[in-house]
Amino acid sequence: MYRARLVRVLALTAALSLGVAGCAQNTDPNTENNSDDGQAGAPSIQADPAPPPPPDAALPAGDGKGKCAKVSIAYIGTIAGASAALGLNILNGVKLAVDEHNEANPGCQVTLKQFDSEGSPDKAPAVVTQAISDESILGVVGLAFSGESKAVGKSFNDAGLVTVTPSATNPDLTKNGWKTFFRGLGNDAVQAPAVSAFIENELKAKKVCVVRDDSEYGIGLADLTAKALGDKVACDEQVKTGQKEFSAVVGAIDSASPDAVFYAGYYPEAAPFVQQLRDNGFEGSVVAPDGVRDDEFVKNAGDAAEGVYLSCPCLPSAGFTEFSKAYKAKSDRDPSTYSPEGYDATTILLSGIDRGLNTRAALLNWVKNYKGQGLTKQFQWNADGELTQTPVWMYQVKGGKIVQLKDMSKS
Repeated sequence: MYRARLVRVLALTAALSLGVAGCAQNTDPNTENNSDDGQAGAPSIQADPAPPPPPDAALPAGDGKGKCAKVSIAYIGTIAGASAALGLNILNGVKLAVDEHNEANPGCQVTLKQFDSEGSPDKAPAVVTQAISDESILGVVGLAFSGESKAVGKSFNDAGLVTVTPSATNPDLTKNGWKTFFRGLGNDAVQAPAVSAFIENELKAKKVCVVRDDSEYGIGLADLTAKALGDKVACDEQVKTGQKEFSAVVGAIDSASPDAVFYAGYYPEAAPFVQQLRDNGFEGSVVAPDGVRDDEFVKNAGDAAEGVYLSCPCLPSAGFTEFSKAYKAKSDRDPSTYSPEGYDATTILLSGIDRGLNTRAALLNWVKNYKGQGLTKQFQWNADGELTQTPVWMYQVKGGKIVQLKDMSKS
């Protein structure tokens, strides 16, 4: 399980020289053999193909006959915070949806207003207050993270302003009695068992170290994953937001000698953590969740990212060819984590506005009773604002790119 870092680097270099091709973000890997080139003794896992767009998926353009007064929707989430890339993935999907809608519907021009929460529970309330006070805003896509969502959920509820989050996954967010909060993906109570099943059944790990950051998201997901893993948890460690030096945690993992490490948190801390873990000689499997699933993690972790497994209650966009082309043309970057989910959430709000709904109460009722197919899933919410269909996928860093690996919904 442990060997010199030099051996690992030489093995990786040799594998690359033999023709391990780099893939674009979310593109199809070789479905015949998707073994991990960066981890010793890693299993060979056959990759599932990326799903194509459903033929009945609702699109922002609608039928082009939308009629509405002068109204707005908002994106509220991180734009320039520490984990900004995750928010920008969503914002660019929202922008694309609004642009496509407005181009196709001359009788309904919707304004998109952007508010930067920096992903912070401390800073989100002020910008949410600004959005609530803007009476033109009928609905919100956001907030991106669980901690900030918790901090402002009551304010939205009191204002009757509907929010559809494409990415906040803490299960407790729907247990607060808020009538305006809707989650556009599966929560961590869905993701954690999928991660545990992958670690146990695919990676065959007998001992797992769980590492959590101090965010609402990281703590909740780590708790649920550790519970699902049961007696396979060999150590449970905590790191802090903004931390860059991890020798104590790496030392504890070394002492526990696990087969796998699960890191629950975001990519800014995950990158140096994985680097230092590999530098210390760990050659077991590393698994991380959607908060790490971004090209910034791969770039910042360097060759240490190779072979890392990533979970996400989100679909790969590789099969969404037209969406991906349009997204890149608008934003000059490929779609990534929660880009299609942001696009779907915006489409749902726009579809209600197209029908002439011009009050917050009317649009809230529209979302509450919505039932329809999006790019990523069938959208229909229960009384708590949770979806009835919640896919989870595993991904892997291969050749310096994130590629889809396994649809855990089928497991």
